Amino acid sequence: MCFLGFLYQFSLPNYSKNTFSCPGGYFFTKIIRNIRKNLFDFLPKINIFVQIEIKYSIYKNTQIFKKMTQSITLLLFLTGFVLLIKGADWLVDGASSIAKKYKISPIVIGLTIVAFGTSMPELVVNIFASLEGKTDIAIGNILGSNIANVFLILGISALINPLVAKRNTVIKEIPFSLLAALVVFFLANDLLLDGEKSSVITRSDGLILISFFIIFMYYTFGIARADTNTEDKKQIIKELSTPKSILFILLGLTGLIIGGKWIVDGAVVLAKMAGMSESVIGLTVVAIGTSLPELATSAMAAYKKQTDIAIGNVVGSNIFNLFWILGVSSIIKPLPFNPASNIDILMTIFASLVMFVGMYIGKRHTLEYKEGIGMISIYIFYLAYLIINGNGLLVS
Repeated sequence: MCFLGFLYQFSLPNYSKNTFSCPGGYFFTKIIRNIRKNLFDFLPKINIFVQIEIKYSIYKNTQIFKKMTQSITLLLFLTGFVLLIKGADWLVDGASSIAKKYKISPIVIGLTIVAFGTSMPELVVNIFASLEGKTDIAIGNILGSNIANVFLILGISALINPLVAKRNTVIKEIPFSLLAALVVFFLANDLLLDGEKSSVITRSDGLILISFFIIFMYYTFGIARADTNTEDKKQIIKELSTPKSILFILLGLTGLIIGGKWIVDGAVVLAKMAGMSESVIGLTVVAIGTSLPELATSAMAAYKKQTDIAIGNVVGSNIFNLFWILGVSSIIKPLPFNPASNIDILMTIFASLVMFVGMYIGKRHTLEYKEGIGMISIYIFYLAYLIINGNGLLVS
């Protein structure tokens, strides 16, 4: 009872050792006071878990964590190109096999499934870029791909073997690719041509581009049927079982979707890390990456001396990109156009002119080694311009 009474008095605010007369009370007082002091000193430390949480939140925003995140994103960015290209390959194989199984003409397969398949990387990247509002990447990807197709891909192909073009390609299809670039220039420049407050490639502009694409496809089917010696009829299509074809299509679509998403996200991170605009990244890294199918196709065709395919692949891809992919992208979501990108449209127009004029320099309707060197040199200078000047769109 003595001890309980002591504890009661100890709890009082004005307690002192002289107010308690129980024997040994002084020693009890000293012990309990020490316990009380240590207890009250320890109580604030109960919040240590809260402090740990705060420190962890701060750590998440440190440069180390950011660098780790950026490294993972860039790794996925590179992996995205593999998935994108392989996905397009699987999709083409699966769709072509099913088309052949149902007795669809090889010409139709070549002009639709295969042609659309090689343009799928650009299309998927642009769809994601449009949906996420990354319009600089969407426009930069298309313009950059077209510039790379002519100066880089045709240049490399011409180094492998002289590229001989068919007459129709020179007098009709190359001019049609020039028309495509001019149409985009006029549709995109509301500010320059109409005095509007801003320039936008609208949904109605997209419908105009799709209309031109339909005209081009009608023309392509017409010449394919007329040309009985076309290479498309000689195209070897491996026929797979229906379940395997469906699996290839599903794997291809999955690869395209995941790869496209990772490329767009990685391009944004890369632009911030390099201090460049998303437009420049779209014109360079993304454009070259999505043009790899065309590079592989044209280089292999040149190596096998099927040079008209090498040229036709590039010209067709450029028309697809401007009329089909840019048209679809702007219909999904209108694309604000930065007037600074006019230099890239002019470069696209220049590329078509160089391709056309090159057919009449030296051997007629042929791109030779010297033209290939010239094209690659132009592309190197263009890349240097983009990197040094940042296209006037450096990120602040």
